[in-house]
Amino acid sequence: TGGGSQLLASGGHASREINMADAPRTVLISGCSSGIGLELAVQLAHDPRQRYQVVATMRDLGKKGTLETAAGEALGQTLTVAQLDVCSDESVAQCLNCIQGGEVDVLVNNAGVGLVGPLEGLSLAAMQNVFDTNFFGAVRLVKAVLPSMKRRRQGHIVVVSSVMGLQGVVFNEVYAASKFAMEGFFESLAVQLLQFNIFISLVEPGPVVTEFEGKLLEQVSTAEFPGTDPDTLSYFRDLYLPASRELFHNVGQSPQDVAKVIVKVIGSARPPLRRRTNTRYTPLIALKAMDPSGSLYVRTSHCLLFRWPRLLNLGLRCLACSCFRTPVWPR
Repeated sequence: TGGGSQLLASGGHASREINMADAPRTVLISGCSSGIGLELAVQLAHDPRQRYQVVATMRDLGKKGTLETAAGEALGQTLTVAQLDVCSDESVAQCLNCIQGGEVDVLVNNAGVGLVGPLEGLSLAAMQNVFDTNFFGAVRLVKAVLPSMKRRRQGHIVVVSSVMGLQGVVFNEVYAASKFAMEGFFESLAVQLLQFNIFISLVEPGPVVTEFEGKLLEQVSTAEFPGTDPDTLSYFRDLYLPASRELFHNVGQSPQDVAKVIVKVIGSARPPLRRRTNTRYTPLIALKAMDPSGSLYVRTSHCLLFRWPRLLNLGLRCLACSCFRTPVWPR
């Protein structure tokens, strides 16, 4: 496959030159049945310059209908749908065998699962499933494509992380931990891979408004969470869930907007290590940056949720005003 990437000396920074005369770059994306993965696959497949050959994957091919409809004329031309379970070595190997030469120019680790609720009411099996998919699933894919990328000395690994990989969020302990693990793993790996002209980019969305998120919040609002004390359960249902809905309503992005940022990252001559997608979320992560001890963020978050929930709601509505309306980073 093409790619045409090479390491250049440019102001002391690594960059790459993409020769558009080369063959289209093969982009493998996990988790494309809906949401960000679906939108990204469609946007890349419809690239006006036809720079990409997209392999859009999902665990259950029974859910491919929405993607195929959205792909339209690109289906079978610049977009192929394939089965891939990131939790299975065999599935990963079979998927790569379906790609000509087994060579991937751009890997997008997008597949992921969420988990929210009081810790006492969550099973260890559920927690392990989050890590198996979000963290070890991404690691499994990287291990599979890395030998070819290193041999060719070119490649780009894009990871759909989260702002929860930068700061912890109450009642999202396990999900945040899986994203923290991804951030540490891929930042560490990025140092070595620059020597092979392979770039890593961690894309960090805030709240993303999808049908999946809506269903998840609806399900947990009526879940029992056995073993959870009444006070904690009340805090979760009466304080956290309303605040979460307000957050998604006022600050949430669409999958299309997030996908636009990823498309730009993939097409960049100097792919960034990190790229946040939502400027309206920036004030919410600024507290941690302001105080290296972390106390300011923890205490402020505690006060807003448990003592001043009305002030929290007002603040979230202010974030939705025109001064924070830019949905994605400027082009």
